[in-house]
Amino acid sequence: MTEHDDGPVAIVRAALVAAGVGDTVRTFPAGVPTASAAAEALGCDLAAITNSLIFDLGGEPLLILASGAARVDTKLVAEKLGAGRIRRASPDFVLQHTGQAVGGVAPVGHPEKVRTLLDTSLQEHQRLWAGAGDHHSMFSITYAELLRITEARELKVR
Repeated sequence: MTEHDDGPVAIVRAALVAAGVGDTVRTFPAGVPTASAAAEALGCDLAAITNSLIFDLGGEPLLILASGAARVDTKLVAEKLGAGRIRRASPDFVLQHTGQAVGGVAPVGHPEKVRTLLDTSLQEHQRLWAGAGDHHSMFSITYAELLRITEARELKVR
């Protein structure tokens, strides 16, 4: 039994299987704590890495699935949502709402459904890679599958 057989990664694996995507999780002993580290380990374009970024929107979590090659324009997103200020969430806030630590947050496997936005620029890639619950694990998925399993709203985020 490894550290990835239970905890957040196991929850993400189960969520992927339950959603009909299958277990595509890969574990990297050296870790993949950043989008650039993940792209290097996977041998893929940085833009195909899907960052799972949790923001605080009026005390509620907002998950933005964004390309690893881009920075989210929170003012633009707030305007498009007709919402107030979107703030970067604290590590404790992220852990509380996702059950996963910053740097390894997955798009799925959270204790409760999180409002989710999907960066439309990600549809340019046949295969995406996203965090799978910790700093050592990633999973592969298509844009259409990611949209379906997260029930995200598609939005230009930059």
